[in-house]
Amino acid sequence: MKRWRRVVGTMMATCMTAAMFGAIPAAAAEYDAMNPPIAEVEQGKLRGYMDEETYAFLGVPYATVPERFAMPEEVEPWEGVRDAQAYGPVCPIPIQDTVGVDEMVWPHRYWIQNEDCQSLNIWTQQLDTEAKKPVMVFLHGGGFTNGSSIESAAYEGKNLSEFGDVVVVTVNHRLNVLGFLDLSAYGEEYQYSANAGVADLVAALEWIHDNIETFGGDPDNVTIFGQSGGGGKVLTLLRTPEAEGLVHKAIVESGSASYMTKENGQKVAEYTLANLGLDETQVEELKTVPYYELIEAAQDACAQVSEETGTNVNWRPMIDEDLVTTEFCDWAADVPLMVGSVFSEQRSTLKIGDGRKNEWTEEEVMAHLEEDYGDNAEAIAEEFAKVFPDKVAADAYFYAASNRRSVENTLSSKLESTNAPVYSYLFSYEAPVNGGTTAFHCVELIYAFHNVEIPIITRATGGTEDAYRLQDQVAGAWVNFAKTGSPSQDNLEWKPYTEEEKNIMRFDVESGCTILNDETLISLMLD
Repeated sequence: MKRWRRVVGTMMATCMTAAMFGAIPAAAAEYDAMNPPIAEVEQGKLRGYMDEETYAFLGVPYATVPERFAMPEEVEPWEGVRDAQAYGPVCPIPIQDTVGVDEMVWPHRYWIQNEDCQSLNIWTQQLDTEAKKPVMVFLHGGGFTNGSSIESAAYEGKNLSEFGDVVVVTVNHRLNVLGFLDLSAYGEEYQYSANAGVADLVAALEWIHDNIETFGGDPDNVTIFGQSGGGGKVLTLLRTPEAEGLVHKAIVESGSASYMTKENGQKVAEYTLANLGLDETQVEELKTVPYYELIEAAQDACAQVSEETGTNVNWRPMIDEDLVTTEFCDWAADVPLMVGSVFSEQRSTLKIGDGRKNEWTEEEVMAHLEEDYGDNAEAIAEEFAKVFPDKVAADAYFYAASNRRSVENTLSSKLESTNAPVYSYLFSYEAPVNGGTTAFHCVELIYAFHNVEIPIITRATGGTEDAYRLQDQVAGAWVNFAKTGSPSQDNLEWKPYTEEEKNIMRFDVESGCTILNDETLISLMLD
């Protein structure tokens, strides 16, 4: 079968000028706006900038797409020096016309949208091809529909790079109808259109492999980490044969793997055409339909198929047993994996409750539990007190049991065929904000990126001594995992998760590795 993957050269790029900045450690570099750093990659020279003592190169193109739904191709070399001082365009997403309930503690940044969105951002402490620093590649959330590498200020990679002396990379790629519409029924040229967004991620990892030495990175020590939909992307890449040799460690944060069936995917394509007044002989016209007309028709098609099948049909990759396989690839058995979730996820105090849960009486706690769990309420309250003796009784109402079960399922799946250690965590820190904000979906990224100090982010954490200590622990674990495959650190041992010993790191005011024993609690809440 003809593969889309490009044949790449083996020659590695070198830094342009050691005399200016090329091989000088960041600690020795002085900020000089008149002489920004220049790096040379396979396609040409890039002009970045110094963010204090960190080198930043933003909006770097890793691939190009000749037309909508096509597979990514290599970027053509350019003449002269290309600016890499501003973020590149992000993938178009459905119209956002409401303010999220989490905006105060998780403010979003929306950016220039363009279908030519295959770009990445790099932060590093050295431009030295011999430095061989661990590379940490972040895959953003938003399912496979929304999001971008800059959607949150928490995604800024400068502080993590500086704290851990690692190379941090964040990636944009095709989403929604642009990245996951299955048009394979309409011709060979669309063979991989259902997984075009995954192909973009592989192309990004190939570019990183071929160029990251220029930025002080080790192409043989690449950790991918992603949250929510980004976690699903991590799990998908472990099922992608083309990613072999490009991924060496993996972290899944509040994410799971779910896939579009071929039958549903082709129905979505059929209904998308019909919603646009087109038939199968006019599929070429989908390449030029204005994006917002296309996404509206495609979103409606997803809703139609959802109603017909009684399932939740939305944008996600497809198991085609070619680009994406059902099981983890054989090579993934050697990849250490970390999987975890946060205490409340989508059940946080941002979304449910009345904002005063720490003041609830015993009667109010039981009323809330009975509202959601009926006759199991009393048993849940008792079991929760056993599992979390450090939490107040009201916290049981905000516990995200479904996410904990998802984590357990992912861990068990990896343990079925692994030669590498597996680790698990639960982030359960409650921020002293708004009467007590339980750990909401996305929150651990603030700490993993070591970004508590960013003003617009600090308000989500309370900016307390506990928050600053916690970011050292979380970011320290992520960095150590990237460096060695073990997230343990001084005074915070983290044991692997096994079927016999289900160790979990709890990140909280007092962090520690424990066996949570919450299986009964999860069953009471879900079964």
